[in-house]
Amino acid sequence: MDILTLNPRHIWAVWYRNYLVWRKLIVASMLGNFGDPFLYLLGLGYGLGMYIGEMGGIPYMAYLASGILCSSAMNTATFEGLYSAFTRMNHQGTWEGMLATPVRVQEVVAGEIVWAASKSLISGTAILLVAGILGGVQDWSTAWMAVPVIMLIGLAFAGPALVICAIAPSYDFFMYYFTLVVTPMFLFCGVFYPVDALPEFVQWFAQVLPLTHAVQLIRPLLTELPLVNPLLHISVLLAYALVGYAIAANLARKKLIR
Repeated sequence: MDILTLNPRHIWAVWYRNYLVWRKLIVASMLGNFGDPFLYLLGLGYGLGMYIGEMGGIPYMAYLASGILCSSAMNTATFEGLYSAFTRMNHQGTWEGMLATPVRVQEVVAGEIVWAASKSLISGTAILLVAGILGGVQDWSTAWMAVPVIMLIGLAFAGPALVICAIAPSYDFFMYYFTLVVTPMFLFCGVFYPVDALPEFVQWFAQVLPLTHAVQLIRPLLTELPLVNPLLHISVLLAYALVGYAIAANLARKKLIR
């Protein structure tokens, strides 16, 4: 799948169509994407943080804020790439309508991935600001650099989500993905505590997961911790985004074009 042959105007058209629909539901959408992370920050950051004090050499609120920011970007892109995209593909006939135009299936998939990442960017930026108000940001001179990284994180999780969307027979199928992939990442990739606190074999497993690299990239930007191997983390996230896109586009083409 040659990504260089994609037409940016077609991708933009898919993105803009989804934006126009989302704009009508912005309040409910933002409440869902923003509510849970805010409660985690408020409840665990203050409540649990009072007993933990510091973790990794920084206040627990600051430690937790970066993890919640990354997990929120993951969840937002994943939900959009699964439930919303599945509805447009299988129930509303939106994708088939797009394919009746000059837009190709790989451009539809690319537009969906960029849109899912854009929603991660919107909710993630809001959480970043709230984290700053609650004391979860130690260094604003580098915290602004987290904004484009949030977009990259969204791309990294939107690609695999579209893969599952393309093979899912029903909404119920998504529970396998959440139980076997999303929840383990949420628990074992450094959101709440350092990865090196886990057994060694789990640490090796965590190092191949995108959320681990997202957290290791975002946390130093929001805190006073040193940034280590940024090119590695960026490369892993890009790889998940590009490979996820390529597989999702191929599967969607086989499913929709017979």
